[in-house]
Amino acid sequence: PITPGELLCLGSSLAFSGLFYYLYRRKARVVTRIQEAPKLQVDDNLPILVSAAAGRCLPYVALEGIVLPAKAALTSHYHEGLQGVIQKLLLKEHRLVWNSLARSW
Repeated sequence: PITPGELLCLGSSLAFSGLFYYLYRRKARVVTRIQEAPKLQVDDNLPILVSAAAGRCLPYVALEGIVLPAKAALTSHYHEGLQGVIQKLLLKEHRLVWNSLARSW
């Protein structure tokens, strides 16, 4: 005989498994789109391509080219000869919703 507690555990286990599988598949689709992203070169044609795209935005593209630092390149303290630059990050929020619990937008 199966007890109600066992049924509850089985049901919650199936629900969590379904939820995690759904999240996994959603992230797998994003990873596939990123891996299949077109590779573009950083050159004079890039601004023309961006302005011709719908919404002036190219979703999921890989840019290849030489990056020059604005001031000075960052050098690694742990690996000799390894340099890098900081990407300028622009965060654009699409909508603001008031959170009454945290009292913030």
